[in-house]
Amino acid sequence: MMRFAILKKLKARLPCRIPQTASDKSISSTSNLNESFKVQDVKDFNDRVKNSKVPVIVDFFATWCNPCRLLTPRLETVIAERKGKIILAKVDIDENTDLALDYEVGSVPVILAMDNGEVVDKLIGLQDEDKLRKFIDKVLREHCEVAEKKDVKKANPK
Repeated sequence: MMRFAILKKLKARLPCRIPQTASDKSISSTSNLNESFKVQDVKDFNDRVKNSKVPVIVDFFATWCNPCRLLTPRLETVIAERKGKIILAKVDIDENTDLALDYEVGSVPVILAMDNGEVVDKLIGLQDEDKLRKFIDKVLREHCEVAEKKDVKKANPK
């Protein structure tokens, strides 16, 4: 009983902080960096993800999903480190159920890597930053290899 009273007094002295949500972060990172954005609808997805000139990491999430809340800031950090070589598109599955169904998202979080409008890799579940870095670096390596092959074919047409 004594411990409870002490904890209660300590708690009363602590400042109350409202945690920053994933959606709050997306607004600030979108306006400042243009390295991430929230997908509004299927047309927006087609315009900004499928037609992107750089690879896109698609984060399928739900606002009620705790692992999603942990994953999004990690993804934003890793994407920001790549300085525009890859972008992050965030898809709320409750707002965009058609996209979730189209890409067979059965649970969240799900991360898709897309290049030239095609899914090239996939991760399911909460990931640490190291695994995200390896995943994204692999996507970038493969994107560069494909781009180099296209350039060689253009330079040496048969």
